This record gives sequence, structure tokens and C-alpha cells, in this order.
Amino acid sequence: PFAFTGNKFEFRMLGSEASVANPNIILNTAVAECVHQFAERLKDVPEDKMEDAIHELIKKTIIDHKRVIFNGNGYTDEWIEEAEKRGLFNLKSTPDALPQWIADKNIELFTKYHIFTKEEIEYLLDLAARLKAMKKNGVVWNPLIGKNIAMIFEKTSTRTRCSFEVAAHDLGMGATYLDSTVSQIGVKESIADSANVLTTMFDGIEYRGYGQEIVECLANNATVPVWNGLTNDFHPTQLLADMLTMKEKLGDLEGKKVVYLGDARYNMGNSWMVACAKMGMHFVACAPKDMYFPDAELQAKCKEWAKESGGSIEFSTDISSCEGADVIYTDVWVSMGEPDEKWAQRIGDLMPYQVNADLMKMAKDTAIFMHCLPSFHNLDTLKAQDLNKKFDITELEVTDEVFNSEQSVVFEEAGNRMHTIKAVMAATLGVDPDRD
Repeated sequence: PFAFTGNKFEFRMLGSEASVANPNIILNTAVAECVHQFAERLKDVPEDKMEDAIHELIKKTIIDHKRVIFNGNGYTDEWIEEAEKRGLFNLKSTPDALPQWIADKNIELFTKYHIFTKEEIEYLLDLAARLKAMKKNGVVWNPLIGKNIAMIFEKTSTRTRCSFEVAAHDLGMGATYLDSTVSQIGVKESIADSANVLTTMFDGIEYRGYGQEIVECLANNATVPVWNGLTNDFHPTQLLADMLTMKEKLGDLEGKKVVYLGDARYNMGNSWMVACAKMGMHFVACAPKDMYFPDAELQAKCKEWAKESGGSIEFSTDISSCEGADVIYTDVWVSMGEPDEKWAQRIGDLMPYQVNADLMKMAKDTAIFMHCLPSFHNLDTLKAQDLNKKFDITELEVTDEVFNSEQSVVFEEAGNRMHTIKAVMAATLGVDPDRD
């Protein structure tokens, strides 16, 4: 229960282990929507008529919402009886309330205000930095003893799996690994049913796989936090690690220029574009043709967000766009399992966009090179040796010289995956070392 005391919402009877974060997000979003509606109605009113227009708006709002206004005693059966008469919800338990949480109109509302905000991202980066310092100094902080997480991996991984497992253990939690060979998720049991089953046993669910719609289905049906470990469309935990690394090496993120070279259509290109748009950075996708740029609808959204944050979104076919860059970023050009003809096309199209020493010279002297890994920078892997036999190449998206140079921060970046993932789990499970 909560009350509005005139200038603030006052929460009452909050359980000792519950976090106020989630109710706060919901209330702030609802208030933002109301303020937006008021602003839309008043934006064309002349200044000399504004006061009268505000009074009329207040009167109309009270009349329109009279059925939800109750000035009686909310702690007695009086409110229960009144709510029933008015046909209002009086949901007494979390299971009763959850269908409203995932109702289409409410999902659309949260999507409209593009949560997470810049401030929330900055909080996660700050929390990750604090947790990293604690671990470095040998401080044990395990506030989540007794909790457990499920880790669903349709795509195998080194960094993501290790990061989630170590972070969970550091926080005191158990971690259960599920891949496509040991579970029925999406095979004999639907994603929605799987979410409901796992919710009864676990306190959080991580998903790494293919379709963005799968992780969203898990989130819409689970009653515990769901974390995106990677989909074809987005890789948010990687971006948090990347931004933490940037802050450590370059200072404030705002105003920094990030140039993403190569195939920017998928999770890393999309995620960097979103991150730059929200954090006031300047994003440049540099590729040979439009077919390698992110989806047009996502581009439009990011350009709107960039206007609000002071960032910018650009697309270029000219590597001279690397001039003045703070970060040069690239990723593998083809996903594992794609046929040889895809490799042949990508190598032909993207080789001029390989990150090499000459290209790095276009960036600032203080610029860093970043890559989410793994990388084809030499012939030390079986896949690289196979590509060498087929296409007579020894390096792909980045040269070995750049990969191992002083400007390369790829291994610090990889290590920061664990700290940022720990921060995400801690925050969404309601704990913070400065508070708990």
C-alpha cells in the first residue's frame, strides 16, 4: 500500500526483504505518462490563458478519474467494499497482480519511456566499479545466500557462462546450467511454460540464444528477473562491460566517439548504437553498404534518443570516419555455423574495413581498440586454420598487431563482464553494498 501525501508517494508495510525499486519504477513511469499527457494538452495554449487552462485541466482530470479517488480509511473493509462497487481491482497477492504487469498496454507504456534510462545505466556501471574494487581488495560480500539462478544456453559461451557463474557464487547464489541437450525448453515444453516452471525454483533466469522474442517471452511469463546473456538482436551485458572499460580507460562516456567497423546489423552493432544514443556518445557504423547497417526502425529510435542525450548516430562507407575516434570496435564477420558462401561474401565485402595499424592511426592518440571476443586475429584456432585453407587469409576483422597492441583493451573488457553481470544481478535482486 502507498499514499500520496501531497508532494510524494509514501510506501507503507513494505516487507523487510522487499525492494522499493520495482514499485518506484512503475509509479515513476505512470507519473511520467500523466505529465506527458498534460503537457500535450497545454503545449499550444497562449501564455495569457495558461492559468485558466491548467484549472480546467485539473477539474477535467478529477472528473474523469473520480472512480479511483477514495478519501476514506484504506486500512479497513470500507475500501474493499467501495472498490468492489466501483469495479476496481483490489489484488491481494503477487500471483493475482502479475497478469496486469504483463498486460500489453503496460508493456507498451514501459517501452514508450525506453527503460533503462541513462541514470539507471550509470548506476549499474557505478555499482560494477564498486563490486570490482571490493573483489580486488578481498572483501567478501554474499548477501544472496540461499538464492539460485538458472542459466539457459542455446548458444555456447566462455565469457558469459563464466561471468554469470562466478558472479552468482560471489553473491552467495547457486547456478544451474541448462543447454539444449539437457532440457526440454522450447522442444517439448513451450518457452512460456518453461518460464513458469523455472520461476517456482529459481530467483533469476539468464538466457543466451537466438531470438529476441524468446528472452522477451521468458520475461513476460516469469515472476523473477530475466537477464539477456545474448540474442541475435542485442547483447546488453557485453555493452555494460564495454562501457565500464571505457570509463576506466577514458573517463566520462559523454561526448566520446565510437566507430564500429564491419557488420553492424546484429547484436553488437545494435547494442552499441542503443548505448551511444542513451549515454550521449557519438556512434558511427562504418561498413561498405546499407545491407551491413542496423535495422531502419531501430536507427530511427536511436536518433530520437540521441537528440535527448546530446549524442549522435551516423552511418558511413568511408574509413576516414575513424578520424578522431575514442574507440575503434569490431566483431567477427560471420557467426559460427553459417555456410562457406557467407564467409566468401563477407570477406570480400569487409576486408577493406579490417582494423589494422594504419586505421588505428586515424583515431585519437588516446584511442582504445575493443572487441567482444572471440577474434580471428591469427591462426591459433582450428576454425582460423580451416578458413586459412579455404580463403588463404591469416587475419580477419583485426590484425594480430592491433589485437596485441598497447591500445587493445580486449582482455580487461572480457574481465569486466563478470563485474557488470554481478552488478545487474545484485541490482535486480535488490541488494547494494552501500545499503545491505
